[in-house]
Amino acid sequence: MKPKARTFTVRHKQLNFPTFMPDGTYGYVRALTGQDLQAVGLEALMMNAFHLMQKPGSIVISALGGLHKMAAWPGVLMTDSGGFQAYSLIRQNRKFGSLTDKGITFYPEASKRKILLTPEKSIQLQMSYGSDILICLDDCTHIDASREEQERSVELTIHWAKRAKKTFTQLVKNRGFDEDTRPLLFGVIQGGGEFDLRKKCADALLEIGFDGFGFGGWPLDSESNLITDILEYTRSLIPREFPIHALGIGHPASIVTAYRIGYEMFDCALPTRDARHGRLYARQSANLPLDEDGDWLKFVYINSDSYIRADAPISPFCDCLTCQHYSLGYLYHLYRQRDANYQRLATIHNLRFMTQLTDDIRKIHV
Repeated sequence: MKPKARTFTVRHKQLNFPTFMPDGTYGYVRALTGQDLQAVGLEALMMNAFHLMQKPGSIVISALGGLHKMAAWPGVLMTDSGGFQAYSLIRQNRKFGSLTDKGITFYPEASKRKILLTPEKSIQLQMSYGSDILICLDDCTHIDASREEQERSVELTIHWAKRAKKTFTQLVKNRGFDEDTRPLLFGVIQGGGEFDLRKKCADALLEIGFDGFGFGGWPLDSESNLITDILEYTRSLIPREFPIHALGIGHPASIVTAYRIGYEMFDCALPTRDARHGRLYARQSANLPLDEDGDWLKFVYINSDSYIRADAPISPFCDCLTCQHYSLGYLYHLYRQRDANYQRLATIHNLRFMTQLTDDIRKIHV
Protein backbone atom coordinates (compact mmCIF):
# COMPACT_ATOMS: atom_id res chain seq x y z
CA MET A 1 0.00 0.00 0.00
CA LYS A 2 1.37 3.39 -0.99
CA PRO A 3 -1.01 6.19 0.00
CA LYS A 4 0.15 9.68 -0.83
CA ALA A 5 -1.64 13.01 -0.90
CA ARG A 6 -4.94 12.34 -2.68
CA THR A 7 -3.90 9.28 -4.63
CA PHE A 8 -3.68 5.59 -3.84
CA THR A 9 -1.66 2.96 -5.70
CA VAL A 10 -2.43 -0.74 -5.95
CA ARG A 11 -0.57 -3.07 -8.31
CA HIS A 12 0.86 -0.09 -10.20
CA LYS A 13 -2.64 1.28 -10.82
CA GLN A 14 -3.46 4.69 -9.43
CA LEU A 15 -6.73 5.81 -7.89
CA ASN A 16 -7.40 9.51 -7.54
CA PHE A 17 -9.46 10.25 -4.44
CA PRO A 18 -12.34 10.64 -4.15
CA THR A 19 -13.24 7.76 -6.42
CA PHE A 20 -16.65 6.31 -7.25
CA MET A 21 -17.10 2.70 -8.31
CA PRO A 22 -20.30 1.49 -9.98
CA ASP A 23 -21.44 -1.95 -8.90
CA GLY A 24 -20.77 -4.60 -11.52
CA THR A 25 -22.27 -7.26 -9.27
CA TYR A 26 -22.15 -10.19 -11.68
CA GLY A 27 -19.03 -9.08 -13.54
CA TYR A 28 -20.62 -6.35 -15.64
CA VAL A 29 -22.31 -2.97 -15.38
CA ARG A 30 -25.65 -3.38 -17.10
CA ALA A 31 -25.82 -2.16 -20.70
CA LEU A 32 -22.16 -1.05 -20.81
CA THR A 33 -18.89 -2.51 -22.08
CA GLY A 34 -15.49 -2.15 -20.50
CA GLN A 35 -14.70 0.45 -23.15
CA ASP A 36 -17.80 2.46 -22.21
CA LEU A 37 -16.71 2.44 -18.56
CA GLN A 38 -13.24 3.68 -19.45
CA ALA A 39 -14.69 6.40 -21.70
CA VAL A 40 -16.68 8.00 -18.86
CA GLY A 41 -13.51 8.28 -16.77
CA LEU A 42 -13.97 5.52 -14.21
CA GLU A 43 -10.85 4.22 -12.49
CA ALA A 44 -12.36 1.34 -10.51
CA LEU A 45 -15.26 -1.12 -10.43
CA MET A 46 -16.86 -3.04 -7.57
CA MET A 47 -17.89 -6.64 -8.18
CA ASN A 48 -19.34 -9.21 -5.78
CA ALA A 49 -17.74 -12.54 -4.85
CA PHE A 50 -20.98 -13.85 -3.29
CA HIS A 51 -22.91 -13.53 -6.55
CA LEU A 52 -20.02 -14.34 -8.89
CA MET A 53 -19.43 -17.71 -7.23
CA GLN A 54 -22.97 -18.59 -8.35
CA LYS A 55 -23.15 -16.80 -11.72
CA PRO A 56 -21.18 -17.42 -13.87
CA GLY A 57 -19.31 -19.52 -11.29
CA SER A 58 -15.68 -19.75 -10.25
CA ILE A 59 -14.75 -22.39 -12.84
CA VAL A 60 -16.10 -20.24 -15.67
CA ILE A 61 -14.33 -17.10 -14.39
CA SER A 62 -11.06 -19.02 -14.21
CA ALA A 63 -11.53 -20.43 -17.72
CA LEU A 64 -12.11 -16.90 -19.03
CA GLY A 65 -8.88 -15.63 -17.51
CA GLY A 66 -10.19 -13.90 -14.36
CA LEU A 67 -12.44 -10.91 -13.90
CA HIS A 68 -10.21 -8.31 -15.55
CA LYS A 69 -9.93 -10.25 -18.78
CA MET A 70 -13.51 -11.54 -18.72
CA ALA A 71 -14.94 -8.02 -18.35
CA ALA A 72 -12.27 -6.30 -20.49
CA TRP A 73 -11.53 -4.02 -17.56
CA PRO A 74 -7.91 -2.83 -17.13
CA GLY A 75 -8.54 -0.55 -14.15
CA VAL A 76 -8.72 -1.26 -10.42
CA LEU A 77 -11.10 -4.05 -9.48
CA MET A 78 -12.50 -4.33 -5.97
CA THR A 79 -14.60 -7.26 -4.85
CA ASP A 80 -17.08 -7.35 -2.00
CA SER A 81 -17.21 -10.47 0.11
CA GLY A 82 -20.91 -11.16 0.52
CA GLY A 83 -21.55 -9.62 3.94
CA PHE A 84 -24.18 -7.22 2.63
CA GLN A 85 -25.89 -10.02 0.72
CA ALA A 86 -26.17 -12.00 3.94
CA TYR A 87 -27.85 -8.97 5.48
CA SER A 88 -30.21 -8.34 2.56
CA LEU A 89 -31.15 -11.99 2.13
CA ILE A 90 -30.67 -13.98 5.32
CA ARG A 91 -31.31 -11.30 7.93
CA GLN A 92 -34.49 -10.37 6.09
CA ASN A 93 -35.67 -13.97 5.66
CA ARG A 94 -34.10 -16.86 7.55
CA LYS A 95 -35.34 -19.42 5.02
CA PHE A 96 -32.51 -18.34 2.70
CA GLY A 97 -29.77 -19.41 5.12
CA SER A 98 -28.01 -18.73 8.40
CA LEU A 99 -24.95 -17.09 9.93
CA THR A 100 -22.71 -19.00 12.33
CA ASP A 101 -19.13 -18.82 13.59
CA LYS A 102 -18.15 -20.93 10.57
CA GLY A 103 -19.51 -18.48 8.00
CA ILE A 104 -22.63 -17.89 5.90
CA THR A 105 -24.74 -20.90 4.92
CA PHE A 106 -27.15 -20.17 2.09
CA TYR A 107 -29.20 -21.76 -0.67
CA PRO A 108 -28.33 -20.63 -4.21
CA GLU A 109 -31.19 -19.51 -6.43
CA ALA A 110 -33.45 -22.37 -7.56
CA SER A 111 -31.40 -24.91 -5.65
CA LYS A 112 -31.88 -27.04 -2.56
CA ARG A 113 -28.11 -27.49 -2.21
CA LYS A 114 -26.59 -25.61 0.70
CA ILE A 115 -23.35 -23.66 0.29
CA LEU A 116 -21.11 -22.57 3.15
CA LEU A 117 -19.21 -19.36 2.46
CA THR A 118 -16.44 -19.09 5.04
CA PRO A 119 -14.05 -16.17 5.58
CA GLU A 120 -11.29 -18.36 4.10
CA LYS A 121 -13.37 -19.32 1.07
CA SER A 122 -14.31 -15.70 0.38
CA ILE A 123 -10.62 -14.69 0.28
CA GLN A 124 -9.70 -17.69 -1.86
CA LEU A 125 -12.43 -16.80 -4.37
CA GLN A 126 -11.51 -13.13 -4.56
CA MET A 127 -7.83 -13.96 -4.97
CA SER A 128 -8.60 -16.47 -7.73
CA TYR A 129 -10.70 -13.88 -9.55
CA GLY A 130 -7.69 -11.55 -9.76
CA SER A 131 -9.17 -8.80 -7.59
CA ASP A 132 -6.93 -5.84 -6.81
CA ILE A 133 -8.70 -5.00 -3.54
CA LEU A 134 -10.35 -7.73 -1.47
CA ILE A 135 -12.85 -7.26 1.36
CA CYS A 136 -13.12 -9.53 4.39
CA LEU A 137 -16.35 -11.37 5.01
CA ASP A 138 -18.36 -9.43 7.60
CA ASP A 139 -21.74 -9.56 9.31
CA CYS A 140 -23.70 -6.54 8.11
CA THR A 141 -26.56 -5.10 10.20
CA HIS A 142 -29.16 -2.35 9.96
CA ILE A 143 -28.61 0.78 12.01
CA ASP A 144 -31.84 0.04 13.93
CA ALA A 145 -30.93 -3.55 14.85
CA SER A 146 -30.93 -4.39 18.54
CA ARG A 147 -27.90 -4.02 20.79
CA GLU A 148 -27.70 -7.80 21.01
CA GLU A 149 -27.60 -8.15 17.21
CA GLN A 150 -24.92 -5.46 16.92
CA GLU A 151 -22.76 -7.17 19.55
CA ARG A 152 -23.05 -10.49 17.74
CA SER A 153 -22.25 -8.78 14.42
CA VAL A 154 -19.06 -7.25 15.81
CA GLU A 155 -17.99 -10.59 17.35
CA LEU A 156 -18.48 -12.42 14.05
CA THR A 157 -16.86 -9.66 12.00
CA ILE A 158 -13.71 -9.67 14.15
CA HIS A 159 -13.56 -13.47 14.28
CA TRP A 160 -13.95 -13.75 10.51
CA ALA A 161 -11.45 -10.93 9.88
CA LYS A 162 -8.72 -12.79 11.78
CA ARG A 163 -9.30 -15.92 9.70
CA ALA A 164 -9.50 -13.94 6.45
CA LYS A 165 -6.22 -12.15 7.15
CA LYS A 166 -4.47 -15.44 7.91
CA THR A 167 -5.66 -16.95 4.62
CA PHE A 168 -4.78 -13.80 2.68
CA THR A 169 -1.24 -13.69 4.10
CA GLN A 170 -0.65 -17.33 3.22
CA LEU A 171 -1.95 -16.93 -0.34
CA VAL A 172 0.21 -13.84 -0.92
CA LYS A 173 3.23 -15.84 0.20
CA ASN A 174 2.30 -18.92 -1.86
CA ARG A 175 1.84 -16.87 -5.02
CA GLY A 176 5.11 -15.02 -4.62
CA PHE A 177 3.62 -11.51 -4.53
CA ASP A 178 5.72 -8.62 -3.25
CA GLU A 179 4.50 -5.30 -1.87
CA ASP A 180 4.09 -3.84 -5.37
CA THR A 181 2.28 -6.79 -6.95
CA ARG A 182 0.10 -8.13 -4.17
CA PRO A 183 -3.59 -7.23 -3.89
CA LEU A 184 -4.82 -5.25 -0.90
CA LEU A 185 -7.12 -6.38 1.89
CA PHE A 186 -9.78 -4.23 3.58
CA GLY A 187 -11.54 -4.95 6.87
CA VAL A 188 -15.09 -3.77 7.53
CA ILE A 189 -16.08 -1.84 10.65
CA GLN A 190 -19.45 -2.90 12.05
CA GLY A 191 -21.31 -1.83 15.18
CA GLY A 192 -24.48 -0.17 13.91
CA GLY A 193 -25.34 2.96 15.85
CA GLU A 194 -23.45 1.87 18.98
CA PHE A 195 -20.37 4.06 19.36
CA ASP A 196 -18.59 1.70 21.74
CA LEU A 197 -19.11 -1.25 19.42
CA ARG A 198 -17.78 0.73 16.44
CA LYS A 199 -14.67 1.45 18.50
CA LYS A 200 -14.33 -2.17 19.60
CA CYS A 201 -14.52 -3.35 16.00
CA ALA A 202 -12.16 -0.68 14.64
CA ASP A 203 -9.56 -1.30 17.36
CA ALA A 204 -9.61 -5.04 16.73
CA LEU A 205 -9.27 -4.62 12.95
CA LEU A 206 -6.39 -2.18 13.37
CA GLU A 207 -4.63 -4.72 15.56
CA ILE A 208 -5.13 -7.48 12.98
CA GLY A 209 -3.73 -5.17 10.31
CA PHE A 210 -5.34 -4.20 7.02
CA ASP A 211 -4.49 -2.00 4.03
CA GLY A 212 -7.74 -0.06 4.31
CA PHE A 213 -11.16 -0.19 5.89
CA GLY A 214 -14.80 -0.04 4.99
CA PHE A 215 -17.72 1.52 6.82
CA GLY A 216 -20.05 -1.42 7.34
CA GLY A 217 -23.78 -1.57 7.87
CA TRP A 218 -26.72 0.26 6.37
CA PRO A 219 -25.62 3.94 6.10
CA LEU A 220 -29.11 5.50 6.29
CA ASP A 221 -31.58 5.99 9.12
CA SER A 222 -35.29 5.12 9.02
CA GLU A 223 -36.01 8.37 7.16
CA SER A 224 -33.28 7.68 4.56
CA ASN A 225 -30.96 10.32 5.98
CA LEU A 226 -27.22 9.71 6.04
CA ILE A 227 -26.10 8.76 9.57
CA THR A 228 -23.42 11.44 9.66
CA ASP A 229 -22.71 11.17 13.40
CA ILE A 230 -21.81 7.48 13.11
CA LEU A 231 -19.88 8.08 9.89
CA GLU A 232 -17.86 10.86 11.53
CA TYR A 233 -17.11 8.83 14.65
CA THR A 234 -16.08 5.75 12.67
CA ARG A 235 -13.76 7.81 10.46
CA SER A 236 -12.15 9.29 13.59
CA LEU A 237 -11.20 5.80 14.78
CA ILE A 238 -8.99 5.08 11.77
CA PRO A 239 -5.64 6.86 11.25
CA ARG A 240 -5.75 9.15 8.23
CA GLU A 241 -3.02 7.28 6.36
CA PHE A 242 -5.52 4.47 5.76
CA PRO A 243 -8.19 4.88 3.09
CA ILE A 244 -11.72 4.18 4.22
CA HIS A 245 -14.46 3.08 1.86
CA ALA A 246 -18.06 4.20 2.37
CA LEU A 247 -19.68 0.96 1.29
CA GLY A 248 -23.03 1.44 -0.41
CA ILE A 249 -22.98 5.25 -0.43
CA GLY A 250 -23.61 6.61 -3.93
CA HIS A 251 -26.16 9.42 -3.86
CA PRO A 252 -24.30 12.45 -5.28
CA ALA A 253 -25.11 14.69 -2.30
CA SER A 254 -24.14 11.93 0.15
CA ILE A 255 -20.76 11.57 -1.53
CA VAL A 256 -20.05 15.27 -1.01
CA THR A 257 -21.02 14.98 2.67
CA ALA A 258 -19.08 11.77 3.28
CA TYR A 259 -15.97 13.09 1.55
CA ARG A 260 -15.99 16.15 3.81
CA ILE A 261 -16.07 13.75 6.75
CA GLY A 262 -13.03 11.90 5.41
CA TYR A 263 -14.27 9.04 3.24
CA GLU A 264 -12.51 8.74 -0.09
CA MET A 265 -13.90 5.62 -1.78
CA PHE A 266 -17.52 5.01 -2.71
CA ASP A 267 -19.57 2.34 -4.47
CA CYS A 268 -23.26 1.98 -5.14
CA ALA A 269 -25.76 0.66 -7.68
CA LEU A 270 -27.92 3.79 -7.36
CA PRO A 271 -26.60 5.89 -10.30
CA THR A 272 -26.88 3.04 -12.80
CA ARG A 273 -30.22 1.83 -11.45
CA ASP A 274 -31.59 5.39 -11.54
CA ALA A 275 -30.46 5.72 -15.15
CA ARG A 276 -32.25 2.57 -16.24
CA HIS A 277 -35.42 3.61 -14.44
CA GLY A 278 -35.51 7.10 -15.93
CA ARG A 279 -33.88 9.33 -13.30
CA LEU A 280 -30.97 11.23 -14.79
CA TYR A 281 -28.52 13.48 -12.94
CA ALA A 282 -27.62 17.08 -13.79
CA ARG A 283 -26.16 20.20 -12.21
CA GLN A 284 -28.47 23.14 -11.55
CA SER A 285 -25.69 25.51 -12.59
CA ALA A 286 -22.02 25.34 -13.41
CA ASN A 287 -21.27 27.81 -10.62
CA LEU A 288 -23.34 26.61 -7.66
CA PRO A 289 -21.13 25.37 -4.79
CA LEU A 290 -21.30 21.72 -3.81
CA ASP A 291 -23.22 22.30 -0.59
CA GLU A 292 -24.38 19.40 1.55
CA ASP A 293 -28.05 20.31 1.03
CA GLY A 294 -27.69 19.27 -2.61
CA ASP A 295 -29.08 22.52 -4.06
CA TRP A 296 -26.60 22.15 -6.93
CA LEU A 297 -28.18 18.85 -7.98
CA LYS A 298 -31.30 18.28 -10.04
CA PHE A 299 -32.99 15.17 -11.35
CA VAL A 300 -34.34 14.82 -14.87
CA TYR A 301 -37.23 12.34 -15.04
CA ILE A 302 -37.14 11.25 -18.66
CA ASN A 303 -40.65 9.77 -18.67
CA SER A 304 -42.16 13.27 -18.40
CA ASP A 305 -44.21 14.24 -21.44
CA SER A 306 -42.58 17.68 -21.27
CA TYR A 307 -39.56 16.16 -23.06
CA ILE A 308 -41.40 14.88 -26.16
CA ARG A 309 -40.06 17.71 -28.35
CA ALA A 310 -37.09 18.78 -26.20
CA ASP A 311 -34.08 19.30 -28.46
CA ALA A 312 -31.62 20.05 -25.63
CA PRO A 313 -29.24 17.54 -24.03
CA ILE A 314 -29.73 16.22 -20.50
CA SER A 315 -27.19 18.76 -19.27
CA PRO A 316 -25.33 21.58 -21.03
CA PHE A 317 -22.47 21.03 -18.57
CA CYS A 318 -21.88 17.38 -19.47
CA ASP A 319 -19.38 16.16 -22.05
CA CYS A 320 -20.55 12.54 -22.22
CA LEU A 321 -21.37 10.78 -25.49
CA THR A 322 -25.09 11.00 -24.71
CA CYS A 323 -25.19 14.74 -24.10
CA GLN A 324 -22.92 15.46 -27.07
CA HIS A 325 -25.07 13.59 -29.60
CA TYR A 326 -28.60 12.95 -28.32
CA SER A 327 -31.52 15.12 -27.22
CA LEU A 328 -33.91 14.70 -24.32
CA GLY A 329 -36.67 14.18 -26.87
CA TYR A 330 -34.85 11.26 -28.43
CA LEU A 331 -34.08 9.71 -25.03
CA TYR A 332 -37.75 10.10 -24.10
CA HIS A 333 -38.66 8.26 -27.30
CA LEU A 334 -36.18 5.43 -26.60
CA TYR A 335 -37.39 5.14 -23.01
CA ARG A 336 -41.03 4.93 -24.06
CA GLN A 337 -40.18 2.31 -26.68
CA ARG A 338 -38.19 0.36 -24.06
CA ASP A 339 -35.27 0.25 -26.45
CA ALA A 340 -31.97 -1.12 -25.16
CA ASN A 341 -30.15 1.96 -26.48
CA TYR A 342 -31.89 4.03 -23.82
CA GLN A 343 -30.30 2.01 -21.01
CA ARG A 344 -26.83 2.37 -22.49
CA LEU A 345 -27.07 6.10 -23.19
CA ALA A 346 -28.68 6.90 -19.84
CA THR A 347 -26.15 4.85 -17.88
CA ILE A 348 -23.25 6.46 -19.71
CA HIS A 349 -24.60 9.86 -18.73
CA ASN A 350 -25.17 9.14 -15.04
CA LEU A 351 -21.74 7.54 -14.66
CA ARG A 352 -20.06 10.46 -16.42
CA PHE A 353 -21.92 12.75 -14.02
CA MET A 354 -20.40 10.80 -11.13
CA THR A 355 -16.84 11.03 -12.46
CA GLN A 356 -17.29 14.74 -13.17
CA LEU A 357 -18.54 15.14 -9.61
CA THR A 358 -15.48 13.43 -8.10
CA ASP A 359 -13.26 15.50 -10.40
CA ASP A 360 -14.93 18.69 -9.18
CA ILE A 361 -14.63 17.66 -5.51
CA ARG A 362 -10.94 16.96 -6.06
CA LYS A 363 -10.34 20.34 -7.73
CA ILE A 364 -12.04 22.49 -5.14
CA HIS A 365 -11.20 20.38 -2.06
CA VAL A 366 -14.73 20.61 -0.66
